[in-house]
Amino acid sequence: MNRPLLCVHGHFYQPPRDDPFTGTTREEPSAAPWSNWNERITEECYAPNVASGNFERISFNLGGTLAGWMDRESHETYAGIVASDRRHNAQFGVGNAVAQSVHHTILPLSRGRDKRCQIHWGIASFIHRFGRRPEGMWLPEMAVDHETLEAVSRAGVKFVIVSQEQVVGDLSRGAGPYKISLAGSNSLSVFVRDRDLSNFLSFLMPSLQQSREWVSSVVGCREPGTLSLIATDGETFGHHHRQGVEVLRQITQPDAGAPYQITTLSRFLRDAPPNSEVDIRDFSAWSCNHHLGRWLTGCSCTPGCGHWKGALRRALDNLSRDLDAVYVDVLRRRDVAPWRLRDAYIHVLLGEISPQAFLREHGLGHLGREAQHRTLDLLQAQLYRQRMFVSCAFFFEELERIEPRYAVASAVQALALTYYATGDDLTRSFRRDLGVAISSRSGRSGADILDELLEEAQFGESRVGGAMALGRPLGNER
Repeated sequence: MNRPLLCVHGHFYQPPRDDPFTGTTREEPSAAPWSNWNERITEECYAPNVASGNFERISFNLGGTLAGWMDRESHETYAGIVASDRRHNAQFGVGNAVAQSVHHTILPLSRGRDKRCQIHWGIASFIHRFGRRPEGMWLPEMAVDHETLEAVSRAGVKFVIVSQEQVVGDLSRGAGPYKISLAGSNSLSVFVRDRDLSNFLSFLMPSLQQSREWVSSVVGCREPGTLSLIATDGETFGHHHRQGVEVLRQITQPDAGAPYQITTLSRFLRDAPPNSEVDIRDFSAWSCNHHLGRWLTGCSCTPGCGHWKGALRRALDNLSRDLDAVYVDVLRRRDVAPWRLRDAYIHVLLGEISPQAFLREHGLGHLGREAQHRTLDLLQAQLYRQRMFVSCAFFFEELERIEPRYAVASAVQALALTYYATGDDLTRSFRRDLGVAISSRSGRSGADILDELLEEAQFGESRVGGAMALGRPLGNER
């Protein structure tokens, strides 16, 4: 390595756009002439980056909600992304795709068993899609603490990506990799993105004519053998910046005489393992400088009054404890380890095993038909209970946006499925807690949003009988 090296990492992700009650993707008039933003961004970004071969030259992660949608609705593009990793693996002996914890929740704000579930589900999803175990993992919003890194390390992942401002220590080796020491003599490698370089490309992208000169002037003068890492949203290339697809192609295909080389993270880790150590700043992220306040209590990272965020999170936290108590009580009476069963349920969600075969595999095949359905409803309730905490629900400034409504709608689904399975109605306390979350713009509360969603939702019949028609019994309890 007689020249400095550059890696570009693209975080390819879209928030969930499906209706939690129907599973269908919502129409989004703002994406016209496409029917929704997933379709539009696929045409502007994902498909052209596949066609240009960019996915073979960069490091990337593909978020779970986006991967699932793309597999169903734009399979050719999806297959092209998967094939890019396989070609990279065939050429270099390592893949270039990186896993992501599955639901884009802020892991340091999650309970330990939820961290482990999100990481386990993300790894299982990666293996399902790419046919191999991941070497690295993308942490949503780069949100990190030591407990999260310990969970990632115990899951067998080798490295994560953080930003310069999240690191304590000597970063003279550029992007690293560096070693992070963890509890119990464990350790994990971290790559550190160049914040200024990443932000310049993200927000002030040079023209196509200037792109190679720009990156050569910045990276080419750095110490030979050191790595510079640009890590940014993958949608930067083609969606946020129309010239982005071609700019990415240009900078990842330098001329033979260029003063830098291109690599990917797994390749560089294999060729240059860490030989120095740094530490991370607990409760830090790449998009919030307030100890994760953006997703916890509200902070100045979003304009206006964000006090509703703390109230919404408290309501969801309280509901998750209530849902978990019901789930654990039922499963332990059936002599099953409840959290191990939930972790394994990802294989049903991925379509790798039928629900009935899954129950047999975990010693529940002896249950009668009704008991099996109730067990599966409780597991499905746990899926929606995980989806309640998707990071975008807390990212923006307004409670009345679609993202917080998605979180409350996912909670409604978890409530309904739990009611189907056990007859326990947990709505009253949830509505009470949501009443404290107030929109400063409209004056309406999270409880008002809950009641609207209950009126919209057609729950129909439980699989084991017992109608839950419009808002009843959930919607009538005050």
